[in-house]
Amino acid sequence: MDLDQLRTFDRIVREQSFTRAAAYLNITQATASMRIRALENLLGVTLFQRGRTVTLTDQGMTFLPFARRIIGTAQEGREALRRVERGRIAIASLRSLVSPLITEPLLRFQEKYPGVDVVVSEGRQAQIAAMLHERDVEMGILCWPNIDPLVVDLVPLVIMRERVPLVVAPEIAAQLSSRPSIEEVLALVPRVISLRWWQAEPETAAALVRLAKTSVELPTGPARRLAIKGQGLGFFVNSAVADDVKAGRLVEIAPVDFEPLHRDTAMVVRSTAALERDMLADFVAEIARECESVGVIVDNRLAARG
Repeated sequence: MDLDQLRTFDRIVREQSFTRAAAYLNITQATASMRIRALENLLGVTLFQRGRTVTLTDQGMTFLPFARRIIGTAQEGREALRRVERGRIAIASLRSLVSPLITEPLLRFQEKYPGVDVVVSEGRQAQIAAMLHERDVEMGILCWPNIDPLVVDLVPLVIMRERVPLVVAPEIAAQLSSRPSIEEVLALVPRVISLRWWQAEPETAAALVRLAKTSVELPTGPARRLAIKGQGLGFFVNSAVADDVKAGRLVEIAPVDFEPLHRDTAMVVRSTAALERDMLADFVAEIARECESVGVIVDNRLAARG
């Protein structure tokens, strides 16, 4: 069984004609017939009912999706090889950090490597860990330290610490005293928004949910809108709400009886050998530069590498 036989089989099904299929494939009708006979002999079945019209037998109908799957896989493999020839980089990041950390570095990277394919995937901690484990990506950006048992040998290249402020709508902030307690704050908001920024939720965040009358767990986008409308408060990573705070759509508050929070994230690889690829090393360096504008760098092994 070879791809020429399968492509001929698929084309005859599409054209419902040996003659039209042969013309499309730029082969003779005799060659098309020979390929199908060879395929039928190999499978031990008759694939077509031949006559004035060409139709599939039950066996042909059963075999068709498998043939197309093989053809599709071969095409995907060929395209993957073309991408490797051009160059390809695949990374993954927590959803909350794709926009603030990757967008601008990607623009700078593509100016330097215009012919390189870049694949950026996003997801939760476990999804990124799985992509690293399966080697679907070469570098990941996730919470640190990593406690996912799927991958325990990750190497942090840069560790960034980002503030996680508690924010509310300006009309709620305006009603608070200069040094409010969390009880005073919760009396003015209908619910607490939980975003699960951490692998293991800090006690401060967990306590806020316990004290609230009601709580809701949402992705970042809907959670921001809920907070802006004054329908809840929550701990947001600073990069997710910095523009809203600057524009006055949200206000950061600091209850006297609640400690400030932060989240550590890291750019990680399975092995530093990955940085032997100049393209990946350059892209990682560009993202590391962006980390400095988003949070505080608490560890930078890239700098140590020179």
